[in-house]
Amino acid sequence: MAMDRLAALRAQRQPQDSYELNPTQQTTDYANNQSSNYGNDAGNGSSDNFFDEVSNVQGLINQFNSDVARITELQGRSLNVVDESSQNLAQLDDQVAQTRDLGNQIKRRIEALKKQPVPRGQEARKNQVNVVAKQFMTALQNYTQVEKDYRQKQRARVERQFKIVKPDATPEEVAAVVDNTDGAGGQVFSQALSSSTRYGQSRTAYKEVQDRQEDIKKIERTLEELAQLFNDMSVLVAQQDESIDYIQNTAHDIEQDASKGVDHTDKAVVSARAARKKRWICFGLFVLLLAIVAAIVAGIVVTNNNKK
Repeated sequence: MAMDRLAALRAQRQPQDSYELNPTQQTTDYANNQSSNYGNDAGNGSSDNFFDEVSNVQGLINQFNSDVARITELQGRSLNVVDESSQNLAQLDDQVAQTRDLGNQIKRRIEALKKQPVPRGQEARKNQVNVVAKQFMTALQNYTQVEKDYRQKQRARVERQFKIVKPDATPEEVAAVVDNTDGAGGQVFSQALSSSTRYGQSRTAYKEVQDRQEDIKKIERTLEELAQLFNDMSVLVAQQDESIDYIQNTAHDIEQDASKGVDHTDKAVVSARAARKKRWICFGLFVLLLAIVAAIVAGIVVTNNNKK
C-alpha cells in the first residue's frame, strides 16, 4: 500500500518536474493546445473566443521577441569563442529552431483568425487581425536585422582569420573565402596554407573559418525563412487593408447616400408644402370666382324681375 501511494505521488509531481527541466517545450505545448482549443471553438463566431485568441497570439509574439533577445545573447557569445563545438553553439541552434517553430505557429494562428467569419456588427475584428499581423511583422523585421548583423560579424571574423594565414591577401581572395561560393573559398585557403610559415596557427584559423562558413550558411537559411514569413504576412495585411478600405468606403457611400436621402426628403417636404399652399390658393380663387358668378347671376335675375 505504501509503495502504491509513493508511485501516485511521483506521478502527480511528474508534470511539474517536466516543466522545470524544459520550460521552452512546455511553452510550445501550451501554445499548441491553445491553438487546438481555439480551432474547436472558433466556428461559433464567439466574440470572447476571438479576442481571447488575439490576446494569446500577442502573448506568443512577446515570447518570440524574448527568444530573439536570447538568440542575440547567444550569438554574442559565439563570436567570442574559438571552439564552435561548444555548448553555446548547440544552445544557439536549439534556440533558433524553437524560434522558427514559434514564428510558423504565430503565422498559422493569425491566418486562422483572418479566416473566421465576422458576425454582423463586429467588423472591427478585421482591423484587430491587421494590428496583430503588423505586430508580428515588426518582430520579424527585428529578428531579420539581428541575423543580418550576426552574418556581418561572422564574415568579418572569417576575413580576419584568413588574413592571419595570408596577410597580403587580395580583395578578390578575401571575397572568395568569405563568400565561399561553390566551395571556392576552401581552395583559396588551401593554397594560402601551403605557402604559410605559421602552420599550426594557420590550421587553427582554417578550422575556425570552416566553422564560421557553416554558420553563415545557417544564417542565410534563417534569413530566407524570415523573408518568406514576412512576405506571407505582407500579403495577409494587404488583403486585410483592402477589406477594411472596402468597408470604410462602403460606410462612406452609405453615409453620403443617407445624406442625399435627407436632402431629397427635405426638398420633398418643401415641395409638398408649396403644393398644398398652391392648392389652397386655387381653391380660394375658385370659391371667389363662384361668388362673383353667383352675384352676377343674382343681379341679372333681380334686374329681369324689376322689368316685369
